[in-house]
Amino acid sequence: MVDQRERALHEGVETLSDQDLLALVLGTGNTGQPVHAVAAGLLAAEGTLMQLARMTPHGLMLRKGLGAAKAARLSAAFELGRRAQFERLRIADNRLRGYEEVVEWARPRLATLDHEEVWLLALDGRNSLKSARRIAQGGCHGCALTTRDILGPALRDAATAIVLVHNHPSGDPQPSAEDIAMTRKVAAACNVVGLMLFDHVIIARGGASSLFEDVKEGTE
Repeated sequence: MVDQRERALHEGVETLSDQDLLALVLGTGNTGQPVHAVAAGLLAAEGTLMQLARMTPHGLMLRKGLGAAKAARLSAAFELGRRAQFERLRIADNRLRGYEEVVEWARPRLATLDHEEVWLLALDGRNSLKSARRIAQGGCHGCALTTRDILGPALRDAATAIVLVHNHPSGDPQPSAEDIAMTRKVAAACNVVGLMLFDHVIIARGGASSLFEDVKEGTE
């Protein structure tokens, strides 16, 4: 453990393996099980670091070698990493010029979640991000959402255009028939109130997709 701390301080944390980093965050092991064995067991059980990061604190508590304190500490470390990524993207540029920028904004926030969330991004006339808010959250089978849930916040924020973003916990980014139907309904409602639907983007572990072309083809 001391060796890893020394390496982190003198060589940089980027030189440490995933197992070493987990061990540093956990701090201590358990009776008869050193901290590196606990870290190795976690990685082996979940398969990847991303899978581990998706777990809730309560889920982590069920893993061998983790109690409430270690589970909370590990969840906090993953959340700090996510927040640092959000802040980096916000400071770098808050303009969403197209699909790729939307994906870059949304991926660290939504790709690893095990439940579905729908986010509304409100843009001004320069496509700068005015606000970002979660407008729906559900289990692994989706969210219930109405056009009022979308247009209300957008109009209150005086948006010129909006982007819808939601995730697919299944890992498949391809839009469902329900996704396409809902997007067409929102696009029609936006036309009525003078808003532009910039895009509707789906984020998943397996990639991302845009519904913009699907909606356009359906209205031609």
